[in-house]
Amino acid sequence: LGIPRGGVEVAFNIANTLKVSLSIIVTKKIGHPFESEFAIGAVSPGNNYMIEGNYVKEAGEEYIKNTVKEINEEIKRRYKEYTKGKMPQLKNKIVVVVDDGLATGYTMFAAIKYIKSKSPKKLIVAVPVASQDSFEKVKQIADEVVCLHVPAFFAAVGAFYQDFAQLEDEEVKFYLEQAKKCT
Repeated sequence: LGIPRGGVEVAFNIANTLKVSLSIIVTKKIGHPFESEFAIGAVSPGNNYMIEGNYVKEAGEEYIKNTVKEINEEIKRRYKEYTKGKMPQLKNKIVVVVDDGLATGYTMFAAIKYIKSKSPKKLIVAVPVASQDSFEKVKQIADEVVCLHVPAFFAAVGAFYQDFAQLEDEEVKFYLEQAKKCT
């Protein structure tokens, strides 16, 4: 399962190498009300969300309620756009969840929580790069974690890529279609 958008490209390469099917798990960060790029939590399918305790009061209940509602609509839109609304069946399966990296890790934590609610046989997290803090937290809740690089200094995921251009919807759909041809 790739986390759109960037995680789908990484997941495509893993699925292609392993000759396994590819799907998505759509989670989206909740940005701080005064700095949208700064994640304070994340939303997963089914109106589920998590938010860092200290930020609940700072952001305010109304902001969280409205933001979670907006993000849920975007999650539904992405499933409709990418998979015609079909959710992957995860019960008793070995699930590898992939993102392009872990900064705060909130979108991955939300993905893990959702996937675990679907009773997989095993849950493996795979990322190219992660902050030390997020890596340690993910190791505590996933069955297995594969991470290529956990640097001593971590500022942003994009700093570890030569080209960190945002994938568009069409590119995500392309990778999902190409993956069908590889299995």
